[in-house]
Amino acid sequence: PLEDPLNSVTTSPSGSKQPSPAPETVNRLDGLLDELASRREIHSAVMAVESLDRSFSWAGARGVADAEDSPMQEDTPFFIASIDKLITAVVILKLHEQGELDLKAPISTYLPDDLVTGLHVMDGQDRTGEITVMHLLSHTSGLASYVEDRPKGGSSLFESIVREQDRSVSLEEAARIIREDLKPHFPPQPLEASRPRIRYSDTNFALLRGIIRSVTGQPLPKTFRSLVFDPLGLTETWMVGDEQAENGRTPPATIWAGDKPLNIPAALASLDAIFSTVHDLNHFMRALATGQLFERPETFDLMQARWTRFGFPTDPAAARAPSWPIEYGLGIKRLQLPRLLTGFRRLPAVYGHSGSTGTWAFICPDLNIVISGAVNQASAGALPYRLLPRILSAFVR
Repeated sequence: PLEDPLNSVTTSPSGSKQPSPAPETVNRLDGLLDELASRREIHSAVMAVESLDRSFSWAGARGVADAEDSPMQEDTPFFIASIDKLITAVVILKLHEQGELDLKAPISTYLPDDLVTGLHVMDGQDRTGEITVMHLLSHTSGLASYVEDRPKGGSSLFESIVREQDRSVSLEEAARIIREDLKPHFPPQPLEASRPRIRYSDTNFALLRGIIRSVTGQPLPKTFRSLVFDPLGLTETWMVGDEQAENGRTPPATIWAGDKPLNIPAALASLDAIFSTVHDLNHFMRALATGQLFERPETFDLMQARWTRFGFPTDPAAARAPSWPIEYGLGIKRLQLPRLLTGFRRLPAVYGHSGSTGTWAFICPDLNIVISGAVNQASAGALPYRLLPRILSAFVR
């Protein structure tokens, strides 16, 4: 049940009666943010929770935004990390709605042969031709992650950038790493399988961004701005390389690796990094939840039509990726904690995405709220999933 509705009662977009959270809920959220900011190696923390109808809005920030000790603010932009996968999926699906691409088409339909040939070779057989756009969106391609997977006896690209130096990695270089240094984890899965294997891989979404470039014939920042950022009025959200959007921006929060500030502009540019604020992310999630992003309601339904649960991590790369009990649809995650992990207390499901630097943006349909935040720490990818149940508990008896 929701909290005592004796404060004010509003009507959500779905028509359900929604009480504004009581003062004790606000106190709990403030306390959670204080606790979050006090964790070891957390230099900055920002969080926002809003109702879908905007009758309730809470946000807070703690810590310092950079190595010069500038205070973190509610409107300080930050690198959203893999939340950009959700936005990329939205762009792909909007292009699908417009008839520009077919989700079931092989990726070779949209990408050049010299890029995709040999990306997925198992037992001497090149199975790249079996990989479709849908495989990439659902992480069922079996492709290794050029960012996180380690070549035999070596370091991952992520580790080398953090420990050694900033570097740019083009899609062509990423493909070379996949072909020459790494091996696929499993064959491309049958799309009709009841329980397909799933492995989270940055390679899947790097290829999707390549497909978007190929289909539109435009620079990626321009496409994201024209299809998502501008229509929604996300004035504090931009992609690296968008000079029109970057001019005059407040400097984004520093990304940290432990106590080391990461200055990696080349790497972020080659990752097509997106920066945003908690308020813009909540606005994006609200638009997704209320049907403003797509021309047809069934498009958002398609994103959630089939959930596949990640397994338990079995290697260092998988340990940094989503794992049980998180599920994946098409570019979107779902977390529904089993009662065994909540003291046999039911907590509602959340839908959205998180990122490896401790970023998150989720919808909770049962509570009619959107939740976003960031701690900007390279080792904090699992933190949102420890925090989300506690945020939800602030709204549920």
